[in-house]
Amino acid sequence: MDILTRRRFLVASGVAGAAGLAAGAAAYRLEDLLATAGDRDPDVRTLVLVTLYGGNDGLNTVVPYADPAYHDARPELAYAGEEVRRLDDEVGLNPALAGLHSLYGEGRLAVVRGVGYPKADRSHFRSMDIWHTAEPERPGTTGWVGRWLDRNGGDPRLAVSFEPALPPLLAGERTAGASVSVSGRRAPRGLPETALGALAAAEPGESAARARAAACFADLRAVDQMIRDVRDAAADEDGDEDGETAPATATGGARTSLDTQLDLAAECIEAGVTTRVFSVSLGGFDTHADEKQLQEVLLGQLDRALTRFAARMARTDAGRKVVVAVYSEFGRRVRANGSDGTDHGTASNVLLLGSGVRGGLHGDPPSLTDLDRGDLKFTADFRDVYATLLESVLDTEPESVLGGWRGRLTGVL
Repeated sequence: MDILTRRRFLVASGVAGAAGLAAGAAAYRLEDLLATAGDRDPDVRTLVLVTLYGGNDGLNTVVPYADPAYHDARPELAYAGEEVRRLDDEVGLNPALAGLHSLYGEGRLAVVRGVGYPKADRSHFRSMDIWHTAEPERPGTTGWVGRWLDRNGGDPRLAVSFEPALPPLLAGERTAGASVSVSGRRAPRGLPETALGALAAAEPGESAARARAAACFADLRAVDQMIRDVRDAAADEDGDEDGETAPATATGGARTSLDTQLDLAAECIEAGVTTRVFSVSLGGFDTHADEKQLQEVLLGQLDRALTRFAARMARTDAGRKVVVAVYSEFGRRVRANGSDGTDHGTASNVLLLGSGVRGGLHGDPPSLTDLDRGDLKFTADFRDVYATLLESVLDTEPESVLGGWRGRLTGVL
């Protein structure tokens, strides 16, 4: 039997040319990121933004278990001191956050308390828009990472999202980050490995266009195997034999599991790609009813994904320069509603994770009795968080990105 060559496969399958097939692919693929492998400055840091869509309940994430007002406001939802994973004599983490509790003990988790913005908006979409644009006073037209991208060369691969659509935070005035779909980034179903190998093989005397096409298929072959490995590992962990992606929620969030998104970010970081910002997400936190059980499930997913990612990052120099920031569009109201849940609130916590983070509790906790119409009063402006990340992780003057904002967090990075 004749050995299958790339030309014979193309003719037999009716494909006009490999270059045409490659041109029909998505604008940004994992191959495009991996094309920059080895080009990253070894001294720079990387930022991973984890968005929790739906409005995570900060009071049941970082639990003020010793405050009587907490128990009075939500007797059915409150955690007792013996249930939480204690950080000190007053505050503990949700029982589902065992891995993050260990990282806190190692000094690699910082909890920034009471983060919010003036004149809080309780709409999912408006509040998330404010967090994405860093413009609470008026509707913004660009994202804060997008503006950083505008000022740093404009290569979309510097800021990457593994979400189904590019989040507004990565959209700048002149350019936007790269939206890299995880689902569908595989070789066509049923394409034999021998055929893909033939497509990727170089042939003597071929044209430059065909040589470039062969290189594209070689990249596709390598990336396809990488994604198979990542998905298989995630499926094994989840007990999901098919490795199907999780559905998105009405209030946002990637369709792919957070495990898989972070695994792909880790692959890119370890390969030395030039990407400085990765955006990943988890949805489902709009807990108006039956909050306690639902939030524990979601926080368990978050805990598992972040703990695995942190362990992997701790093994390499590049990984030890990664900072993870976890946030949601708002917290929940202090008092429980009548459905064993909580309604849209205001201030909440931001979690910062990494080997270079100064772990501990940072900032003043909001009062549970001195409230703004039943909601927490913020004690730290979210732009202070962004300014600190821009300055300490992305090596950029924050004022140029945040409209002259001069606030900073102290003692965190």
